[in-house]
Amino acid sequence: MDLLATLQCADQPGIVHAMTTAILNCGGNIIENQQFTDPTTQTFVMRTRFETSQGRESAQNSLDKELGRFSPDLSLRPTAVKPRALILVTKESHCLRDLLYLFELGELQIEIPLVISNHLELQDLVESHGIPFLYLPVSADNKSAQEKEILSKIKELSIDFVVLARYMQVLSKDFCSVMSGKTINIHHSFLPGFKGAKPYHQAHDRGVKIIGATAHFVTDELDEGPIIEQDVAHVTHSSTAEDLLAIGRDIERRVLAKAVKLYSEDRIFIVGKRTIIFS
Repeated sequence: MDLLATLQCADQPGIVHAMTTAILNCGGNIIENQQFTDPTTQTFVMRTRFETSQGRESAQNSLDKELGRFSPDLSLRPTAVKPRALILVTKESHCLRDLLYLFELGELQIEIPLVISNHLELQDLVESHGIPFLYLPVSADNKSAQEKEILSKIKELSIDFVVLARYMQVLSKDFCSVMSGKTINIHHSFLPGFKGAKPYHQAHDRGVKIIGATAHFVTDELDEGPIIEQDVAHVTHSSTAEDLLAIGRDIERRVLAKAVKLYSEDRIFIVGKRTIIFS
């Protein structure tokens, strides 16, 4: 069985030795290993993929026994088990299209049990890929109830993480708390940057020479969550607002897809307001 272990705890002597001992004790063989100590917080993170013929339960017991004294945040999953993603969208399709394309190619090792939208524009696109679509229109009067319905679906479908693929709704503090560290958003600028309506038009008005996009975890502080991935493109004075919009869409889809891939492979560790990401 091919297993993936991730560990996060306060840095201290003996962690790596304990991990290797635990894997050896369950008849395991390490395939790949990455580790890092954050110098600011003295937090240690580790990602270890290994094979064992004794199964997951035996490996879990061995890891718990050897690593328990370090009080780690420890997870273990078979690599064959794909994380389950709920995708939320509104009207814009570019990020969703890219995720569905990569999903069908097998380049995103995830399951997509459901796509939810507050508009109907993308229903045909979603259902053409054989994925269920749920329409949950949002207004000031029903926003709380619709969020509860989303959370209900997350529980019902055993969702591991949520992807906001240009979902144009601000999530509540309660939702952010329940799905803390499990909700990924794509922001239409290289944070910090132009906020509010028509960001590319704002950028055009200011004559910017570089535009970008940022994928980050959602928190109750709008657009302030730990950053996962970013990318930029250079533009010139000849670029129109429509040019910037097209370039921006391309960056957004690539950045979000990269963030989803990193998350699905357990390569992201949140340390305070920052992330540690293994390539």
